[in-house]
Amino acid sequence: MRGSLLALAALLTPLPAVAAPVRVDGGLVEGDRADGTIRYRAIPYAAAPTGPRRWREPQPVQPWTGVRRAGGFAPACAQTGASIPGETVAAMSEDCLYLNVWTPASAQRRRLPVLVWIHGGGFANGNAGLPLYRGDRLARRGIVVVTFNYRLGAFGFLAHPELTRESARASSGNYGLLDQVAALRWVQRNIAALGGDPGRVTIAGQSAGSSSVSILMASPLARGLFQQAIGQSGGFFEPLQLAPHFALRNAERDGVAFASALGAHSLAELRALPAGTILRANAGRITHPVTEPYLLPRPPFDVFTAGQQAHVPILVGVNGREAVALADFRNVRAATFGADIAAAFGPLPRPLLDAYPHQADDLDARRARIAFETDLRFGWNMWAWARLQAASGSPVFAYRFEQSPPFPAGSPYAGWGPSHFAELWYMFDHLDQEPWPWTAGDRQLADTMAAYWTNFVRTGNPNGRGLARWPVAGTDGAPLMILRDRQAVGRPDRPEALAVFDAVYAQLRRSPTP
Repeated sequence: MRGSLLALAALLTPLPAVAAPVRVDGGLVEGDRADGTIRYRAIPYAAAPTGPRRWREPQPVQPWTGVRRAGGFAPACAQTGASIPGETVAAMSEDCLYLNVWTPASAQRRRLPVLVWIHGGGFANGNAGLPLYRGDRLARRGIVVVTFNYRLGAFGFLAHPELTRESARASSGNYGLLDQVAALRWVQRNIAALGGDPGRVTIAGQSAGSSSVSILMASPLARGLFQQAIGQSGGFFEPLQLAPHFALRNAERDGVAFASALGAHSLAELRALPAGTILRANAGRITHPVTEPYLLPRPPFDVFTAGQQAHVPILVGVNGREAVALADFRNVRAATFGADIAAAFGPLPRPLLDAYPHQADDLDARRARIAFETDLRFGWNMWAWARLQAASGSPVFAYRFEQSPPFPAGSPYAGWGPSHFAELWYMFDHLDQEPWPWTAGDRQLADTMAAYWTNFVRTGNPNGRGLARWPVAGTDGAPLMILRDRQAVGRPDRPEALAVFDAVYAQLRRSPTP
């Protein structure tokens, strides 16, 4: 009897709020338990990129003594603006190279598949500690989730001749992308201690995070660090002739101009400037990757066309009305449609404008402008990515997200529908983070998308019991899964317009690079 009572007492005794410390690079870390998961926050994966380490390749983490206690998320990397409307950054710092891990509480001595999430924000803002990116709901489905910060803006992407000369790689810029590689290498060395399998890693991201995934697939530095990839609304496949500042020599020139505007005439003077001074001066000027000899020797389109990218299963897609989150289209007029686009993007080939009929009335023009910018910024990239990867023989699962979240009147998202980033509440299964009037259809879709995504992390295939069958896409980017409260199999939106982009871009690639 006494033994039975002791056993019952043990069952009723709550688990400790913190988990036993585990050893990772640098020392011991402690996690906290919640809802069937263990969460490890603010684990350093590289040394603070401050002082003489500013604008250098990430350096090994500095060891610590004792146990890093379970606590809050690390500060966001230094930034301006917001990656999602209404987002607030509680704290930011140059000392920001930290990651977070969610693992099932039952994962000890198990090796579970791993999802490594790369946040969006145009390479200028965003952070891994946003509530929307918390991996608890996905971890409870039997995977390990990792999120991490990486350097942004001028801190992450400044190129400069002095930086190139001091580098053993004859390279500069792309420090934020080098941070991403460093985080993936940390996962390879340490994730087994946290219940994960370093041989089953899926990289995933949205917007700039998705563009990062496409770059990592093309980069020789990331080869072998992941086995699958997910890209949501972002790729890096346009002809870089459209934006010659992506070339290292031009990015270096921009870096010199930036330094001169700050009154810094040497690299030492630049490194001595306060972070706030650099932030205020940047104002969106330096926020993009660079083609350079080390991490990104060639544009991803060229790498994929040559079949030299990572040959891994991919899951990629686009949202139906991406562009409404990025611009105000209320003043678009049919009479000035072409002139307004030329003012925003420069003169464009006539076939591109003709691919988006806009002459009927102003409402028609607004719809056409939203469709044009959705395809320009996202739709063509995701279509190209799916086709190029399918041509390599790798499994491709493509989607279009068409659900309209119940964004309430008065919110920053009112009336946007399936806009840029609208899918995140669903795929992370985090509808309850917002007190919006979610429907049964919304909840069913969130459960379905979380199941598709975690199935893909486990097996490289989103299909599973109780789910509508998601077919493999071919070299035309079709078929794809239309994600809404009633899933359906369909084809890419506006394929004729996408084909016009294809033809225009092919012509640009044949033109001399400026």
